[in-house]
Amino acid sequence: MRTVPRPAALAAQAVAAVVVLLLVLVIVRLPWAGDLGMHAATIQRLRHDLVDPGNPLVDADTPSPYYSPWMLVLGCVARVSGLSVFVVLRLGALAGLALLLSGVWRYVRTLSGHRAAPALAVLSLLFLWGTALFNWSGFYGLNSLALTVSYPSVFALGLAFHFWAWLGRAVRGEGDARWGVWLGLGALWAVILLCHQFSGVVATLGAVATVVAARPGRGVWLRLGGGLGLGLVVLLLWPYYDFFALFGAGGDLESVHRPLYEDLVGRYWLVLLGVVALGVRWGRDRWDPLVLFFVLGVVVVAVGGVSGHWSWGRALPAALIPAQVAVAVEVGEAGRRGVRVGWACVLGVALAVGAWTQVGTVGYVVKRGDLPEVVAEKYRRPWAGYYWMTPWVKYGDVVMAREGRPARQIPAYGAYTVAPGYPDFFLAGEGRREAAVRRYFAEGTSGRERGEILREYGVRWVVDTGGSARRDAGLREVTRGPEGQVLYAVVR
Repeated sequence: MRTVPRPAALAAQAVAAVVVLLLVLVIVRLPWAGDLGMHAATIQRLRHDLVDPGNPLVDADTPSPYYSPWMLVLGCVARVSGLSVFVVLRLGALAGLALLLSGVWRYVRTLSGHRAAPALAVLSLLFLWGTALFNWSGFYGLNSLALTVSYPSVFALGLAFHFWAWLGRAVRGEGDARWGVWLGLGALWAVILLCHQFSGVVATLGAVATVVAARPGRGVWLRLGGGLGLGLVVLLLWPYYDFFALFGAGGDLESVHRPLYEDLVGRYWLVLLGVVALGVRWGRDRWDPLVLFFVLGVVVVAVGGVSGHWSWGRALPAALIPAQVAVAVEVGEAGRRGVRVGWACVLGVALAVGAWTQVGTVGYVVKRGDLPEVVAEKYRRPWAGYYWMTPWVKYGDVVMAREGRPARQIPAYGAYTVAPGYPDFFLAGEGRREAAVRRYFAEGTSGRERGEILREYGVRWVVDTGGSARRDAGLREVTRGPEGQVLYAVVR
């Protein structure tokens, strides 16, 4: 067996360890951005009612796809321990990160026995992207992962790597792959889909590639069918929402995802190195699982782009993961020593470029004033949050807040907003609620009409930056927050 020189392997492991330490320090701070408010709100509802939590964002009794098995576990932790939601999210982030790293290690070990391969795979997954910074749930570049590490998508992706490793052994007949193993794989597949539907799609594509590449016999197909059947039963019986109803989602869901197809070259051009590695692997083995995985991912994303199903762009990791893993494995798998050294040098340069692109992540653990100016320019300040409201706004109160960031953050502290901050497929009257919020804050809306809107939705508080709400006689200013925000109590 060809081996990577021990110093090179140790260097790769040391760099990966430093990056992991950075992520752990980020978790300690837990910078607020993106969808953190949604997940915090979900845990808030579950800690108060595990059986019938209702809508996580608005005061309505509806199901929600955010009530996943992982969120249920975290809700139980919050309920039993009494810890704050944000502490529980930090614990969940640590668990998700550990699951992801151990999953990558296990999966890469099914592809290569070289000691440097897992560490190089971790670095490739984090840095081998592009030079245009891109953050999105389910996308695991270092900066994106730092902001989403507490999300269910990270936990689900970690499960997916373990799922592929376990499935690969079972489908090749390694170990004791009896019926119980296949039924366990089916249940795990369903849990991944329930925890994060888009990561579940990626997991499914990787599983298909793994099975097809192994070209198993009839007995394996029979057991695989049994596992698939159990997975479907789990999806059907999950009590918190109708998984299969999600296939009818569209509208706002598609428009939200359209940016996934923008600036593809800028965001992903470093992955081309991995595509070359896949080409080399395909030359050696026409049934290579990474190549099949990549092809499936490209097909799904391409069909989504052509058909206007922009949400299919969430399957992009199914094309990225195999390419990033392939180049990490190729450093040790290539033929002659000179070729392997060449792969290592090119990968090292690409990783350095990717790391420099995302170096602003350091700003989440180091004060901006202590950063070199060239690094500080790449740092994006996280959101401030709404802690300042909590002495007055209590759990279950309804707050009138503008669309966008306020509606996305306020429910994290236990309150509801009139309109949800995210598209909600299961919420009847979502459009009516959004129209009511726009009408309330419109300049030409009368005080009487504003009062009717507040009464209709049981609003007790209004948050605004001092615009039209400031002139409403039915409001009393209570306190002020950052960025000119004002909390008003409804007095009529």
